[in-house]
Amino acid sequence: MPIYELRCGRGHSFEVIQSFTAPLPACPDCGGGTAKVPSRFGIAGRAALPPPAEAMPQTWRGTYNGNREYVTSLRRTAEQRRDLEDRHPELAGDRRPILAHEGRYEAAPLRAGDAQPSAPPPADRSAHQHPHARSHPHQHHPAP
Repeated sequence: MPIYELRCGRGHSFEVIQSFTAPLPACPDCGGGTAKVPSRFGIAGRAALPPPAEAMPQTWRGTYNGNREYVTSLRRTAEQRRDLEDRHPELAGDRRPILAHEGRYEAAPLRAGDAQPSAPPPADRSAHQHPHARSHPHQHHPAP
């Protein structure tokens, strides 16, 4: 038998267990007529989302050296994520290809279109001066 939450015109609410064909009872507090109140409900669990591309293995070692079954499951997972992102673009991450993901780029992969860090400009050796009197091998000092 279902449980119904009922409320009278004066705001008293209560629950009753009865058949859906039975007439609604009067309010136990004031004796007034009652009406069914939509019940709140909870949904247990959580949706299982496929991980984004950034969470997928990026190296040969990460795929257990190319284990066929594991790579096949990764491909299926990637396809599920792509389908999800096609249906819900707000979930889509950065889809630019990753150019580097190891070493100094491990924390933040270098992606296509990112400004690559450049090397410092070459120093002008002719303007190279030190507070000491010792000469450097790359400079030619005439004898006094």
